[in-house]
This record gives sequence, structure tokens and C-alpha cells, in this order.
Amino acid sequence: MTPDQLRELATRSLLAHFADMCEGAVIVDEQARVVWMNDRYPERLGISNPTSAIGQPIEKVIPNSLMRQVVESGRPIMLDIMDFGDQAFVVNRLPLRDEAGVIIGAVGFMLYDDPRHLAPVFSRYQRLRADLAETKRKLAEARRTKYSISSFVGASAACSEVKQLARRAARTAASVLILGETGTGKELLAQAIHAASPRANAPFVAVNIAAVPENLLEAEFFGVAPGAYTGADKRGREGKFKLADGGTLFLDEIGDMSLALQAKLLRTLQEREIEPVGSNHLMSVDVRIIAATSRNLEKMVSAGEFRADLYYRINVITLKTPTLRARLEDMPMLAEYQVENICRQQGVPVRGISAGAIERLRCHDWPGNVRELANVLERALLISDNDCLEAPDLEAVMPAPCAVSVSSSLEIANVVAQAEHDAISAALRSTRGNKAQAAKLLGISRAALYEKIAVLGVSATLA
Repeated sequence: MTPDQLRELATRSLLAHFADMCEGAVIVDEQARVVWMNDRYPERLGISNPTSAIGQPIEKVIPNSLMRQVVESGRPIMLDIMDFGDQAFVVNRLPLRDEAGVIIGAVGFMLYDDPRHLAPVFSRYQRLRADLAETKRKLAEARRTKYSISSFVGASAACSEVKQLARRAARTAASVLILGETGTGKELLAQAIHAASPRANAPFVAVNIAAVPENLLEAEFFGVAPGAYTGADKRGREGKFKLADGGTLFLDEIGDMSLALQAKLLRTLQEREIEPVGSNHLMSVDVRIIAATSRNLEKMVSAGEFRADLYYRINVITLKTPTLRARLEDMPMLAEYQVENICRQQGVPVRGISAGAIERLRCHDWPGNVRELANVLERALLISDNDCLEAPDLEAVMPAPCAVSVSSSLEIANVVAQAEHDAISAALRSTRGNKAQAAKLLGISRAALYEKIAVLGVSATLA
């Protein structure tokens, strides 16, 4: 049997099987006149004399039928609900074509004589729709920021200055570069800027460049076209630029990016277009860039390790997150905030922290900054049964305070401190207490001046 003969046989068999299985079946010609009904259809329609329906326009036999529409358009109407008197039927309507593809009629099948038979199908469909909507909601929730500018806890001069700059940055669409040591809250600040910006309702997408293998970064950024290479997803994969379209892309540890990828990133930022891996088509994107690094990008540019043009592209607005040791006056506020946050996360009653414990925290230099502080407090809370953390609770999880054992080192430190104290006092006197002018005179930032005033104990009458 030839393939054409097999197809014709299958078509006839399928029609016969449907006619036997369904509650009713009807065929109309190219004029939408009834040419055939199976035995059950007239009974379902209340037609006492089936032969009287043959040759009649379908609307005369079934007033709400859409068979004429199928004949005229050549398009099927699947799983429709047709009213007939006080009843409702679930029907399928399909066009019939000759060997040349010309419409010669249509066939209709009554699948159910009661739409309630479709309840399980519709119920499953509704569940799938609900699951899809919930998945999309969770994904959108994951792309939203968790922090605001108020989440950057602290009231010191250095902290207040960086928060003020962050608010200014949020009002613009310019690229932002956040510099600072690890654990100083660079990503928190990036999220805060996005949350306060006009893009707040759009996605915030973060990429830690140091955590992604170099050979995967291009695909991570720009996506992969369907079937781009062996093993690639046939549906393709969207990159972070596309996911962040309309919102903000946070590039953490941008100083770890290779020179080759820096060139591609620069082109994307200039042209606002991406080309997925394995694709020949460009896609427009609207993304604001916030980058962060703990490395000295200026030195890297001088050494040829970072592209100068990319550096100037991302360094439109610069924020420097202060170290924890530069704002020890924030320690009480930070410690209390971290203790409360840790207790909520652990699901235990909120505990306090004593003044003695705060002073013990001030005696550490905090190379890991706020992240290290959170780790120390969490460990102390887990091993302590006290309602309030005390200094001994911290001693168990912290290294001993640094002690200078060499007298000459101590003397040098004292001499340097006294020299700085005298220089700052003189600068403040000459500027009549104007800290901005004094900082400029001393060749240091205003934040550094505030820090030194607090650490060196410069007279309040001068400061």
C-alpha cells in the first residue's frame, strides 16, 4: 500500500471512529448544506425525521452552528460550546478539502452533550495557569531589590555622605561605580540606588564576575541563541542583559573581568545592543549599569589590566563605601541592627547587646568589615544563652585585641598621631572650623577628615 493510500485509509478510518465515538457528527458541503448526520445527532437535536435535514442550510437545522464560518474561512474551530435551545454542546468543527486543497465542506463533531464533562480539563488548565502566574510572580519578586538606602545602617559623617551621594545617583540614569573593601555593603548600596530610581519596578539583576568561569561569562551576559552549539538548549537562553532590560544590571567585582570581555561590554554599553552567542541578530536593550569592585581600577588602567575607555564609561558617578574601622561611631547602631536581624532569621526571641560588648567590638580592626561583624555576632548568639550579649560572649569567637609589643613602634605611632592632630587643628583654625575647606587644605577627603577628628580626639571647639 502506497503512503497516499495509507493516508486516505487513515482519514476514512478516523472519520468513522470519531463518528462512532462522539455524541453526534454532521457533514456539510461547500454551501454549508447538510449532507450527512450520524444516527445519534438527530436524536440529540430533537429531529424526528432525519432525512428532512439533508440538503437544508446548516443554520436551519442547527441555528447557532458556525459550520458556514469554517467553510468560508477554511479554519477549524476547536472545543467550542454551542447552545441549542436550553442545552449546550461541546463541539469541534473541521474544514474538508479535496486533493487540490480546495474547501469542499466541513465536518462537525459533538464531543459532549454537557460542557461539565470538560470540567477536569478546564480545572487542570486553570491550575497550570495559576502555577505559571505564581512562578512568574516569584521570578519577578526575586528580581526586585531587598534593600533601600535606609538599610545602609549608620549615622556617622562618612556613612551619611555616601547615602547622600546614593540618593543623588538614584535620580539619574548615569552609570555608577562603587568602590570599597569587601564586606562594606557595595551590593546593598547598588540595590538601594535601584530601589530609589525611576527603574524601581523593573528588574535588578546581579552578576558576580569573580564567581562565573571566564568561558561562560559571554553567554551569561549576552545569552545563547537556540541550538548555538552542541548541547545548547533548543529554546535558547536569555542573558543577564536581556533579563535586566528596562532595569539595572549590577556588575560585582568588575575588576576581575578579562580584557576581551571588557571590549564586548564596552560596545554593548555604547550601542545599547547585544548579540547572543551563536546569533547573527542584534537585540536592543535598555539597561543601567552599576559596577562595583574592591580593586584599585586606576592602578589597573595604568598597568594595562583594565581598559581606560570602559573605566571612564562606568565611572560617571563614583561612590566609596567606608570601612567599618573608619566609622566605629556607628558600631552601637550596626551591632543592634545585626543582632535583631540574626535573631529574626534564626527564629529566636530578639536579644540585646551590652555597652561592654560594643566596646569589645571597637577593639577589633575588622578586615572583613560589616560582613565579618555579622558573622561574629551570629556565632556569639548561637553559643550564648544570655538574653543580652556580653563582652565574654564575644571573646569566645573573636581574636585577642592587637597589642603593640615593640616600644619603638608605639613611639612612631604616637608621633604620627600627634603630627596629624596638630595639622588638623591648624587647618581647622585657619578655616574657622569649616571642615570642607580644611579637608581641601590638608589634601584629604571630608570623610577622612571626620574620621581623623573622631579617632585623634581633635577639640570640639575647633571641629
